[in-house]
Amino acid sequence: MGVFTLLRALFKRPRRPLPSALPELVTEYRLDSLPLDDIARYRSAFGFSGEQVPLTWWYLLAQRAHLATMLEPAFPFRIVGLVHMDNALEEIGTAVPGQPLLIRTVLRVLPPSSSGALRCVLETTGTADGVPVFSCASTYLIRRGSRGGTKPAEPEVTSPGTLIAQWTLDTAAGRRYARLSGDWNPIHLAGWSARLMGMRAPIIHGMHTLGACCASFERTEDRSVVRLACSFRRPITLGSTVQCIRIGENTFVVRASGNLVITGSLLLYTRAY
Repeated sequence: MGVFTLLRALFKRPRRPLPSALPELVTEYRLDSLPLDDIARYRSAFGFSGEQVPLTWWYLLAQRAHLATMLEPAFPFRIVGLVHMDNALEEIGTAVPGQPLLIRTVLRVLPPSSSGALRCVLETTGTADGVPVFSCASTYLIRRGSRGGTKPAEPEVTSPGTLIAQWTLDTAAGRRYARLSGDWNPIHLAGWSARLMGMRAPIIHGMHTLGACCASFERTEDRSVVRLACSFRRPITLGSTVQCIRIGENTFVVRASGNLVITGSLLLYTRAY
C-alpha cells in the first residue's frame, strides 16, 4: 500500500444516503510476474523453507486487490474502521517465475444480521494463463450491530492441545511486517498512530499471526500448508506473548495474553521435490 493509496483509504468518506442495495463490484488487475525477491524476504522473515510461495503470501496480493475494489466509488462505505473477521486461503496450482497473473476480485455486501451488523465478502482468485493458482475469501465487518442483537457464540475449546509455537511481539513487529506486506495501516505501527485511529494500543496484523502459525506448522510437520481458514476473534496488541496451539488433526487456536484470539483449520500437503 503506497502513501497515495493509504491517504485515499484514510480520507475516503461514506456516501450519504447509503444505497438500499449494492451490485457486485468486480475488479481485475495484471501482475506481470511474481516478485521473487519480496517472496524470499517473506520466507526468511517467518522461517519458511524451500522455494515455493508460502500460502499466506498470496494474501498480500489479494489484500491489494481488496483495497483497490473498496476504493471504487461504487463502494459507499469508509475503509477506515473495517474489521477483518474471517479469511480462507487455498493454493490451487503453481505459477512459473516470469508468468503473468490475473487477479480478479468480486465484492458482495451481505444482508444485515439480526443485530443489524453489516458485512462484506471479497473473493479473489489468481490465474496464470487461465489456470487457477490461488483463491482467497475475506469477510470484513462494515458496521457493528446493536448490543441487543444476537451475538455469535464463542467457540468452546475443551482440549488443552499441543503447543506448536510461542513468540513475543516487540514494539517494532508491526513496522517490520508493514515493510514486508505493504500494509501501512496506522493501527499497526506505533502507539501514537494507533491512538490517532481510535485504538488504545497498536495491534499486529492478523495475517502476520497466520504467517507465523503456518511457518511453525510447516517446520513441525515437514509439509506445506495448502489450505487455511480462520476467524479473528480479538486483536493482538504489540507486546503480547502469542501461542499457536494444535487442537485436532487439522484445527488450531491462537491465544495471546490468555485470550482466545484466532480459531482456524488447515490442510498440510507433502510436496514432491
